[in-house]
Amino acid sequence: MGRTREFDEEAVLKGAMHVFRKHGYQGASIRDLEEATGLKGGSIYHAFGDKAGLFDAAFRHYNRAVLEGRLERFAPPGSGLKGLRELFLSLLHEPDNGSLGCLITNMAVEFGGDVKTHPRVEAALGLLRSTFRSRLSEPPSLARDTDRTKADRTAVRLLAFYQGLLVLIRGGEDKASLRQAIEDEFNQLETLL
Repeated sequence: MGRTREFDEEAVLKGAMHVFRKHGYQGASIRDLEEATGLKGGSIYHAFGDKAGLFDAAFRHYNRAVLEGRLERFAPPGSGLKGLRELFLSLLHEPDNGSLGCLITNMAVEFGGDVKTHPRVEAALGLLRSTFRSRLSEPPSLARDTDRTKADRTAVRLLAFYQGLLVLIRGGEDKASLRQAIEDEFNQLETLL
């Protein structure tokens, strides 16, 4: 019978998540992870198998707590284009006023040269794309049933804009300018309704 974990898994995953956001997968050392999680290297390996196992658990936590939480809070079903606007504006306010960037974006860049993208990156980008498509199809509707292709194209455009915003935020771009870009994009989308 295995021993029960004697640590706060939520706190450990949150600490690891921040290390991976800041340093990337390759740049995150076991020492960084020990400091952020409060676990010793042996405990990390015992609990998660290896660095890759901790990364996978931290990424799963990020997708659930950060991405899905943000979608539920700002763009829940039925919120339409207004919810999407709020979702995009929410990117300008990181909870800790930091600029660690989005784990999904950071890892898409880090793993992007691989033949196959990391499955958690693919899942997160897929969730964003499908959420955008769904909200665009809600009344008042941008894309009626007869124009599903337009909703798909717009969802991909919004996904590129969303990810680009996250890169610019991480790079220190002026948030007032980014806010205006978001407002301009959604004002233009509203005229298409």
